Formats: sequence, C-alpha cells, structure tokens
Amino acid sequence: MSNSAFIPQYPSDKDKYRHDRGSIIIRDRIRRSIWKIAVATLLLMAIGSATRVMNAGLACPDWPLCYGQLVPTQQMNLQVFLEWFHRLDAALIGLSTLGLVSSAWWLRRQLPSWLPWATTFAMSLILVQGALGAFTVTELLRFDIVTAHLGTALLFFITLLTIGTCLLPIAQSPNPVTQLPYWLPLTAAICVYTQSILGGLVGSRWALHQCFGNSECTVMNSHIIGVVPATLSCLAVIITIWRNPNLPKYLYNLAALTGGLLVSQVLLGTATFKLHLQVETLTVAHQSIGAILLGTLVIITVWSWRLKNLKLSNQA
Repeated sequence: MSNSAFIPQYPSDKDKYRHDRGSIIIRDRIRRSIWKIAVATLLLMAIGSATRVMNAGLACPDWPLCYGQLVPTQQMNLQVFLEWFHRLDAALIGLSTLGLVSSAWWLRRQLPSWLPWATTFAMSLILVQGALGAFTVTELLRFDIVTAHLGTALLFFITLLTIGTCLLPIAQSPNPVTQLPYWLPLTAAICVYTQSILGGLVGSRWALHQCFGNSECTVMNSHIIGVVPATLSCLAVIITIWRNPNLPKYLYNLAALTGGLLVSQVLLGTATFKLHLQVETLTVAHQSIGAILLGTLVIITVWSWRLKNLKLSNQA
C-alpha cells in the first residue's frame, strides 16, 4: 500500500464554472447538504424497515394525513408513531431535496454543468417515491408496490452518494496510481442491489413464513441463491483492491469497510433465517447493513471511474 501524500485537486478545465474561492465554497456547501440528505435517507429506510416488521404499515389508515390529522395525538402508540414518523422524515427529505435542486439551478454558473440535472433526477425519484408511498397505503400494502417503494428508495440513496462522491476533491498521488476497473465494483453493486430487492420481496410477500409453512419457497430460495453472486463479487472487489499496492489509501479503507459489512450481513442474514424473523431488530439491522454495503460499493465505483478519467486527462 502506498503511503504517499495525496494532494486534493479541484475541477479540471472541462468543468464549466469559475475557479475561484466562492465557487469552491458553494460546491462544498452543496456537497455537505447532499451527504446529510443521504444519511437521512438511510435512517428513513431503517425506519421503514422497522415499520414493516412491526406490522405498522397501515397504522395510519389514510394518506398523507394520519387519522385526518397532522399529529394523531389521540391514536398515538408505537405502531402509529413509526408510520407517522416515517412520513414526517420522508417529507423533510423531500423538502430538503427541493431546496437542493433550487440551489443547484440558481447557482448553476458556479457549479459543474451536470449538477443541476443530477439533482433534478434525484427530485424526480422523490416524486415517484411519494406516489409509491401513497399507493402502499391505499392499495393495502400490495407486495409489488411495497417492493418498488424500497427499490426507489435505494436508487435515490445511491444517486445522492454518486453525486456527493463526484463533488469530492479527487486525490492525486505524485506516483503513478494503479487503476481499479470500475466495472468490478459496479457489478458487485448491481448484485447487492438485486439482492436487496429480493430481500424486500421476501418481506413484502412473507415468503419466509410461507416457506416454513411448507408452502411456496421460490422467492425465499431466490434470495438465498442470490447470496452467492453478491458475496463473490464483493470478495472480488476487496481482493483486487488489496492486491494493488498503488491505489489511494481511501480505497483500501473502503475495501476494509466492504469486508466488515459483508461479514456482518451474512451473519445477520443467517441469524434472521434461523430465528424465523422473530427478532425485529435483527431484520432491521440486516436491511440497513445491506443498504450501507450497497452505498459503499457505489462510492468505490465512482472513485474508480474518476481515477480512470483523471489518468486519461493527465495523459492527454
């Protein structure tokens, strides 16, 4: 592993904005806002998972209000609170994203030209997610809508991580840096995303309980089989990074994090299966760790792609 000092390098000549201190400050503020929304989205998905495993998905029978009120004080209990707080957090994320999009377009002359469009795409996912959230209630937790709700949330999460990582100052070593093929972590991310969707389908269709009841096991078996490509692709990323001595240090740190998350995810999945989904905290942790693992792989993918472009730019 290289111990070389890495020097932050701000945008290249291809970026269409002024290279002054004001632009850098604005860029950093936008980036910090994006990371904060990403963390809030991760927490929102954890709350959504808790809402599902606690059978609180229909604790508020109407939408967007809860029992026709902004705060249903008379009906408030743990289940109602989970569903109500889930909606509140989602609304705050939506408003924060709207503010982000507005700022990106208003300050577009001082930001990368792609940023306003990227934040607009993120906002479009919020609108889709809001519609799916409404249909989840009005359609009484129909499994395909619930699964699509999770899939869109994960897509919004990784979109934020992609934008945030692209806005980070890229680290450049004075020594030649070995390239990491970006398709390798991208493949792992796709496998983990697919596995997360299958996990959501297992939950929305109560597939594990059906399988234990000697009924239909197709969905559950698909999720179990999906562990293999997801695990192998993650291991390939970790091994590839650790076998290359001239990659930036942060990639080694991300590889170590990927390994820890992978081990935790396998252990949590095994425990959740063995305990027949009876321990709600394990189920929530399993889904949350899966989202963090997905996000880590996306960040590795973006860094690998940026390092490749940086090398090509230096060679030009």
